[in-house]
Amino acid sequence: MSHTIYETETTGLLIVDPYNDFISQGGVLYGYCEATIKRLNTVENMKRVLAACRKAGIRVFIAPHHRWREGDFLRWKHQPPAQAGASSLKAFAEGTWGGSFHPDFEPRPGDAVAQQHWLSSGFQNTDLDLLLRQSGVEKVIIIGLRANTCIDSTMRYAAELGYHVTLVTDAIAAFNSQEVATTVELNAPAYASAILSTEAVIAALEGTPK
Repeated sequence: MSHTIYETETTGLLIVDPYNDFISQGGVLYGYCEATIKRLNTVENMKRVLAACRKAGIRVFIAPHHRWREGDFLRWKHQPPAQAGASSLKAFAEGTWGGSFHPDFEPRPGDAVAQQHWLSSGFQNTDLDLLLRQSGVEKVIIIGLRANTCIDSTMRYAAELGYHVTLVTDAIAAFNSQEVATTVELNAPAYASAILSTEAVIAALEGTPK
């Protein structure tokens, strides 16, 4: 059980890449993630964390990956393998169902959607840090995909910027269990101040001061 107190005014829920292509059956990356999504019950846990945060009055922030468009990388000198792979599959293509947010994670009035990140960190070359700080956020609860890329990078960057980070271990997913384990067991202990299950986060949120 976490002893962290998630104050309404200083805590934000950060949902990373809640695209249909990742977490909806039929998405171009769903097949790669399906095994871990089903094992961890990722989507349902993401929904439960989101509902608990909304109930507690905690503001929601979405950190979306860049939506693929024809010709995006034609003049790039260097394209990392993860980015090249997603590009070859046309993942999160702009204007498509796959490049739309899963319906349960569509932003509501008062939610904030950051600028799209090109590779992994939700902070790099976006306005996410500005949006969080302007809202007075000091603690971030992180859920979403993909564990060893965007979740890991965003978690690390948040810690570098001075945020208190909570990683929800069963509200994330990846291409295989080893990728999840690497993030949760090896990397998160160095950067996340709290590493909690959905149940533990919800229990902590129920005690959130209003």
